[in-house]
Amino acid sequence: MTTSIPARLPLAGYGALIEASSTGERLEELPVGELRELVRAHHLLLLRGFSAFADAEELTAYCARWGEISMWPFGAVLELVEHENPEDHIFDHRHVPLHWDGMYRPQVPEFQLFHCVSAPGHDQGGGTVFSQTSAVLRDAGPAVRELWEQVTGIYRRKMEYYDSTAVSPVVTAHPVTAEPVIRYNEPVAPDDEFINHPDLEFTGVPAERLPEFHRSMSAALRAPEHMYTHRWRTGDLVIADNYTLLHGREAFTSRAPRHLRRVHVLGTPPLDNPALRVGGGPPPG
Repeated sequence: MTTSIPARLPLAGYGALIEASSTGERLEELPVGELRELVRAHHLLLLRGFSAFADAEELTAYCARWGEISMWPFGAVLELVEHENPEDHIFDHRHVPLHWDGMYRPQVPEFQLFHCVSAPGHDQGGGTVFSQTSAVLRDAGPAVRELWEQVTGIYRRKMEYYDSTAVSPVVTAHPVTAEPVIRYNEPVAPDDEFINHPDLEFTGVPAERLPEFHRSMSAALRAPEHMYTHRWRTGDLVIADNYTLLHGREAFTSRAPRHLRRVHVLGTPPLDNPALRVGGGPPPG
């Protein structure tokens, strides 16, 4: 695509990086329409070195320029920071498996906007990981892809904001382009130190083939040519294409100064969640 914004491509096999040209340059000076199209074309956009948002309200006002914000009982902004006594893994310091946001919500957001308020130290972990699922499918061999296309995931999760079930074929279609994409929530081992396990079930193939399915899926999603791990710097703004990518989190050192703010922006028109089976209140992704 043609844009007036000087972007470096790719960020990591996919994605784009735009850096401020001068100290104090504000994100508001960049045309959101062009940024939106960069995300749709390249799936991930990093804006680095720009003047930071003063607070959550200023971030919310900026995100509203991208489209309709998905609101929750706690507001537009989810504060992703370790809690003293977390009741859910998103508020813990341990890893978060690959998943897509909004899988338990009435509507699935198109964009995730992550703003780094405070970055962990370079050796403290906490990177956000992204996997480009349309590329995973393009690169998959016929036999492996045939296996994946037979599987349906059934995901049940209960927390403060919802008690819902999502049911989705693992291989499905992008809601706008119809390009094949993957909707998958990685399982975690029953003995993993993981707060508030989701209840996952996978159907469509004989039980004895499920280990092969999970091994091949995980290997492909996490292959270097498909996965990008973002190492946060304070002030970074990352916008992700939630219709195409899966994302998760590396574990990080407990009490490290890792603080992200996340906002969801709906598509145009908003996408009613095709996977939702049992509705609840809106969750944090």
